Formats: sequence, structure tokens, C-alpha cells
Amino acid sequence: MKHRRRTRIVRWPVSSSVIKTVGYDPARRILDVEFHNEHVYRYEDVDNATFAEFMAAESKGRYFNEHIQHGYEYERLL
Repeated sequence: MKHRRRTRIVRWPVSSSVIKTVGYDPARRILDVEFHNEHVYRYEDVDNATFAEFMAAESKGRYFNEHIQHGYEYERLL
């Protein structure tokens, strides 16, 4: 888990029983995920294709668990 300067990324609501909002900065390849428990995590070096697949996934929670959660360095923001 890394701690770096935190810049704000706009997050949008998603339809998921686990995930509340998602934000992505394609220039910096940073993904922010807010869960319904209000915790927010930032994932680093997430490529555009992974983000697009995540957003298109029928189950965002399942996609997150299988492809993002343990596949990228992260930090907890909140």
C-alpha cells in the first residue's frame, strides 16, 4: 500500500450492491472506488481497457474482486 499526494478524482454512481461510486483518471491510470460502507480506495496503474471492462461488467463487485482488488497497488483514502 502506497501513500502519495492525493488529488481529487470525480466519481460517478454505479449500479452495484457493493460499490457506490467509481472514478477514473486515464492520464494517470488511477481508479478510485467508493464502497457502500463509505470506504474509498485508490488503485494505481489501471489501464483503460480494465476500466472499460469494469464499467461494462454485469456485476461490478464480481469484476472488482476477480480483476482489480488484489491486482494493483492501492491506498485507502477514507
